[in-house]
Amino acid sequence: MKKPLKLYGLVPVVILGGALAGCATFGKQASDSAGDAKVTANVQTAIDQHPGLAMPDSIQVQTIDQVVYLNGIVSEGLQSREAEVVAQQTPGVVRVVNQLAISK
Repeated sequence: MKKPLKLYGLVPVVILGGALAGCATFGKQASDSAGDAKVTANVQTAIDQHPGLAMPDSIQVQTIDQVVYLNGIVSEGLQSREAEVVAQQTPGVVRVVNQLAISK
């Protein structure tokens, strides 16, 4: 009868281990999203400061895990490339995914 007691003794250890792993993951996601929000704000500010990209709200910026996604419409290909370069030069950016469309 002692063997079942040993198994019951492991149950709290397994539950506690799972809970601690979940807490560690949750804290990491929360801090990453705060960092991503800061990167997004910095990239948007940098883009807004470039006269060649002056059309307001034509470029939307989103950051996920330090990868910046550029969406929107620009009037020519050079503006698309300029926005990409500006984003790449912003601190905290690991990669840029340029999904900007060129209006015709």
